[in-house]
Amino acid sequence: MSEQDAFKPFAVPSLAILGGGPGGYEAAMVAASMGSQVTIVERAGLGGSAVLTDVVPSKTLIATAESMNRSIDSTKLGVSFNADDGDAKTALRADLQQINQRVMKLAKEQSTDIRRGLEAVGVRVVIGTGRLLDGRTIEVDRGESKEIIKADAVLVSVGAHPRELATAKPDGERILNWTQIYNLEELPEELIVVGSGVTGAEFASAFNGLGSNVTLISSRDQVLPGEDSDAAAVLEDVFERRGLRVLSRSRAEAVERTENGVVVTLGDGSKVTGTHCLVCVGSIPNTTGIGLEAAGVELTPSGHIKVDGVSRTSAPNVYAAGDCTGVLALASVAAMQGRIAVAHLGGDGVRPLKLTQVSSNIFTSPEIASVGVSEADLASGKYQGDVVKLSLQTNARAKMRGVNDGFVKIIARKGSGTVIGGVVVGAGACELIFPIALAVTQKLHVDDVANTFTVYPSLSGSISEAARRLHVHM
Repeated sequence: MSEQDAFKPFAVPSLAILGGGPGGYEAAMVAASMGSQVTIVERAGLGGSAVLTDVVPSKTLIATAESMNRSIDSTKLGVSFNADDGDAKTALRADLQQINQRVMKLAKEQSTDIRRGLEAVGVRVVIGTGRLLDGRTIEVDRGESKEIIKADAVLVSVGAHPRELATAKPDGERILNWTQIYNLEELPEELIVVGSGVTGAEFASAFNGLGSNVTLISSRDQVLPGEDSDAAAVLEDVFERRGLRVLSRSRAEAVERTENGVVVTLGDGSKVTGTHCLVCVGSIPNTTGIGLEAAGVELTPSGHIKVDGVSRTSAPNVYAAGDCTGVLALASVAAMQGRIAVAHLGGDGVRPLKLTQVSSNIFTSPEIASVGVSEADLASGKYQGDVVKLSLQTNARAKMRGVNDGFVKIIARKGSGTVIGGVVVGAGACELIFPIALAVTQKLHVDDVANTFTVYPSLSGSISEAARRLHVHM
């Protein structure tokens, strides 16, 4: 035995993975590196819905919309456009067919890159529809043939699909779910988005940026229910300024196709008309008909797989990761669940998943990122803490870039001064949340953040400034 092998963690000899999304392919990479023989079964393509129909496509579309928003806003910085009226909005036009072709091309390339990476470390990829025969066996339907895969352990990472309303069935042309939106060849003139959660808000923001007249139907008091209320307020102000109409406290009861568009009937009987409707009302786990019962895997009433902090299910040697578990529908969480599962299987050092350390981002314009304890948690009495919020309007770098919307918020534990949460609203919030997430995960004191050098001028300077103000408050 070599010295390197002597320090290698014990790996489960063989692992079969059902589902090639982030939970599956990340687990496969780790297991292969630990010496396991890994087989991954995927029916569509590596990366799963996260890469093929959800995260990668939507964020690529959003990046195009954000580019248009920046171009339009650049007129305030002295940039002019060769348009008759000098208006950037009339000078710019979104070619949706070209945009969607790029979106799907990029998604396919990403899926191919993932497969190549897996095969390079020895992972066997099987394309087909799989189901569990028991806790150690997967049957794969490959169309013309079937294959039985046996392994010492199984990881289930089958994801979820869009939830549909019985009164709003998608037809893929006028009434759409978020997997079908990329089939459009022309920009919707009047897009109605049903649902103001993360997916609905992101698509509403994106198509508004691309040039559609957008109406967002929200059954709640604010868009992004459950998110930071200050962040939601900033987003609603931006929506109003950009001409995006939000119908709050309005529930969509039915969506019908008309000769030239759609009509949405609300709970009070009023109707909203448009050319297209995008329905974003949540998702359903892909746990039906895949043999979970035969393997002894328990489900929740919602159909999600029950898992513990190290991704174990109720069945011996069967683990689960990703959206099918209902823990938190984020690709990063799915990937972490997969890595934790393999580490636990292999006897490697492992820490249970802690949702208070998960950072997330909503890719609206402006972006909204958060991590850890929220102000709602403080209000409920679950935690005690001090809060500082700094508007980006006071940040020199933000002024230079013409950024007027957004803020940095840091939450510190009362008494100890440990950073326990934070929110960033603004361009690039997905990047700016990282230092706050690092502080939360490593239990840093606000003085540790305050006394760390930042570049001047920079948006991250507001993070350091917020931490310095929290020192005063203690």
